[in-house]
Amino acid sequence: MIDRETEAALAVVGCSPLLDPQGRGAILFDIGGGSTELVRIERDPRDKNAEPRTKAWMSIPLGVVTLAERFGGRDVTPESYALMVEAVAEHVAPFAAEHGGDISDMHLLGTSGTVTTLAGLYLNLARYDRRRIDGIWMDNAEISATIARLQRMSYQERADNNCISVDRADLVLAGCAILDAIRAAFPLPRLRVADRGLREGMLVEMMREDGVLKVS
Repeated sequence: MIDRETEAALAVVGCSPLLDPQGRGAILFDIGGGSTELVRIERDPRDKNAEPRTKAWMSIPLGVVTLAERFGGRDVTPESYALMVEAVAEHVAPFAAEHGGDISDMHLLGTSGTVTTLAGLYLNLARYDRRRIDGIWMDNAEISATIARLQRMSYQERADNNCISVDRADLVLAGCAILDAIRAAFPLPRLRVADRGLREGMLVEMMREDGVLKVS
C-alpha cells in the first residue's frame, strides 16, 4: 500500500518520458477507482535532458467507482453525466485556481483506463493494443467526439466493445466525466495518452536505488 502523494510521484516518474520535448510541461492526471490525482509538472524547455519537476499536486476523493456508485454508471443520462462533472469540478476548482495559471506550452497527460479506453475507441481498434495506444495524441475535438460516441452507446454496446468490455462498461462514463471536469479546469488543446504509470515509476525508482540509472 502507498499513500496518494507517493502514487502521484510514481505516476510522474512513469509518465514523464511522454512529455512533449518541445513543451514546458503538463497537467498529469491519474483517474483511479476511488480517487484521482492531479500533478502540475514542468521542466526547462531549453534543456532537453532536464528532469521534470513536480510543481504542485492534489488528490480528490472521487474515482470511477465512487462516482459511478454515487450517480449510476450503467444507465447514464445527460443530466446524471452533468452532475458527475459538477461534483468533480468542485474538487478540482481550488487546485486550478492556485496552479492553473500560465499553462501555455503545456498539455494534458493522462494515465488511466479511462483515457486508454477512449484512445482505443477513437482508433476504432478491434481489440485493445497497447503499442498503438501508449503515447497517442488526441486534440479537444477528437476527445469530445469520442466521449459523445460513448454517451450514445447503451450499456450492452459498451460491454460488447473489446476496448471497453464488461469490466469497464459501467465505469467508463464516470471516468469521462472526471476527464471533462479536468479539461474544463485546464483548457489545454492536446491530451497525450499514457498506458504506463505506477509500475513503470516503481521500476525506475528501483533501478535508481540499484545504481542502474543515475539520478539527475
